[in-house]
Amino acid sequence: MIAKSKIEKRERQSQKEKALELTEKLDSDWKAIQGLLSHKTPKSEKVEPEKPKPDDYDMMVRQLVFDIKAKPSDKMKSEEEIAKEEQERLQKLEAERLRRMNGENVKSKKKPKHLSADDLMDGFILDKDDRLMLSYKDGKMNLPESEEIELKTGGNDQDAAAVVHEDSNDAEEGSDAGDDEDNADAEGSDEEEESNASDNHSDLDSNGDSEEDEVLAKVTKKSKKTIKKQPKEDSSQLPFTFDVPESYEDFESLLNEKPTEQQVIILERIQKCNHPSLAQGNKAKLEKLFGFLLDYIMKLAAQETPDLRTVDKMIIPLYNLCQMFPDAAADCVREALQDIARIVNEAVESKGRAAYPALHVLLHFKITGMLFPTSDFWHPVVTPAFTVMSQLLTKCPVASLEDVAAGLFLGCVFLEFVSLSKRFIPELINFLLGILHLATPRKASVDYVVVPPFKLHGKSSELLLIDSTEDSASWVKKNLPLTAINGLDTEDKTEINHFKITCISVSLDLIKRCVDNYGTLPSFREIFSPIEKIICEHLPRNMYPEKIQDLCKKILENIEKRSKKPYSPLAFEKQMPVPLKMFIPKVMPVLEFGKKQGCNKVERERKRLIHKHKREFKGAVREIRRDNQFLAREKLSETMQRDAERKRKTKELYNSLAMQEGEWKALKKRKRKGK
Repeated sequence: MIAKSKIEKRERQSQKEKALELTEKLDSDWKAIQGLLSHKTPKSEKVEPEKPKPDDYDMMVRQLVFDIKAKPSDKMKSEEEIAKEEQERLQKLEAERLRRMNGENVKSKKKPKHLSADDLMDGFILDKDDRLMLSYKDGKMNLPESEEIELKTGGNDQDAAAVVHEDSNDAEEGSDAGDDEDNADAEGSDEEEESNASDNHSDLDSNGDSEEDEVLAKVTKKSKKTIKKQPKEDSSQLPFTFDVPESYEDFESLLNEKPTEQQVIILERIQKCNHPSLAQGNKAKLEKLFGFLLDYIMKLAAQETPDLRTVDKMIIPLYNLCQMFPDAAADCVREALQDIARIVNEAVESKGRAAYPALHVLLHFKITGMLFPTSDFWHPVVTPAFTVMSQLLTKCPVASLEDVAAGLFLGCVFLEFVSLSKRFIPELINFLLGILHLATPRKASVDYVVVPPFKLHGKSSELLLIDSTEDSASWVKKNLPLTAINGLDTEDKTEINHFKITCISVSLDLIKRCVDNYGTLPSFREIFSPIEKIICEHLPRNMYPEKIQDLCKKILENIEKRSKKPYSPLAFEKQMPVPLKMFIPKVMPVLEFGKKQGCNKVERERKRLIHKHKREFKGAVREIRRDNQFLAREKLSETMQRDAERKRKTKELYNSLAMQEGEWKALKKRKRKGK
């Protein structure tokens, strides 16, 4: 092998030498003839080839080459990463805010330069001469622009100090909390404008706002920029990180005595700082927060003067929590609906009737429609809400104008629920018919049927009857105030008549919407014929304003137009129904017992091959199983032999150690006896 490798190496070396010799020979031959090829044709004799004109395609390709190419963007972040970054940002801002609040100095990030041993400490600049030369122009003394502005404003030293102090605070807030302002957080520009518009209300101003108003009163003139920064300064005074309150009392104390915008910001920051992806128990905490927020909304609506503006703002964070935890939100809202139904049932069982609940209870149904889908055929929250609302319209008698307002509110919520599904609500139709009956003069008999809880004759049978055309002429159409559900604050007859006309207008609007919704029902004529009779024959339309009279005409026209549609007679289906498949057994004739039958020779051959393949496959599997068993037995015996050998050696080692220990003890004993 060594001789063979040496021979191959010698052959490769000789081939390499031959290639080098041939290369050198070619180079020398090329140098010899290179002079003959150096002749160039003169420029005058050269014929330049015509360059082809670039077509549109080539021009477009060249333009695309020089176009700005798309740059790689940052990778998409997951929801957990976004929540973690948001939490870190808020924690950083909170630490900066606490440091500023405690008056701690911010250390400079620039480290001092190294000082050598022979430094003369002369690396400073002497103060320049800031003295101004006295000069005049056109008989007036020249002054810098800053001093001219101060002289024009005529402010004293205290005012100037106040302005400078506030501007410095604004600059500090802008520099320290710049990240928070640049991002689209709760302190964004849109919410600043909204807070500017809302802070003008005196009943929503906080203590901090009043103190800032005193500072503003001291300063005579300020730029618009400084005034616009004032709400931003208030929002930046809030902590950037919040823990989820453990109880409702803690939650209420956290939001009390704060403007609406700050309450919304606090709720947003609680959700961001306690996102479920950040810690293990955050999910349970935020689920509790949904119940706290729902109770807080109900408390705001239960006040003597309900704070409906704050309630409206709180719906957005409530909706966000519902989207995060739909099961917990459904349980919470369903529990509130169960309490309402239980109270109504207890009142009906004890008194035979129930009173309409207050505004904060009725808002549960409105909030339910905002949080959950109302067009589902069955929903674990919306379906019980349907049942409770229907029970209120059928079990609660209308005895006052407050009851009328509460019932109309439920009617509006009902129509919002069925706006997509077009579901028929008979309780709503009966209630609207009863409201129109309350607006008609009392008669001995009528040609329509009044369904309970309304009565044909009684104390409240003429509750909405108008007896003054002057009050009707001075009426202006407006929305029905929700605060009227808790009680009317007036005893003026004119205002009461205006409220009655408003109730009638709202009920007619609801009837018009019902006509549009249920126009395709086959029983439309039977449903709306009592309403058509009471509007056409019994309702005193001449006592109402022109707008209500026009609305009555439109309703009658729509009912008449839809009632003219003929009934479609019952008929059999145009197509015959598809019959069910009959499971008839397939009977095969048996020619010879015990032999496999086939259609032809090919089929018999195929079956034979299939049978042979099965037999061979079973045999191969059997052999493989036997081989595996044999290998397992051999492996087991080898393992047992190895274990026995190890035990034998271990036993011998123990014996030798025991003998050594015995000899050592005997030697020790002998030495002791010798002593």
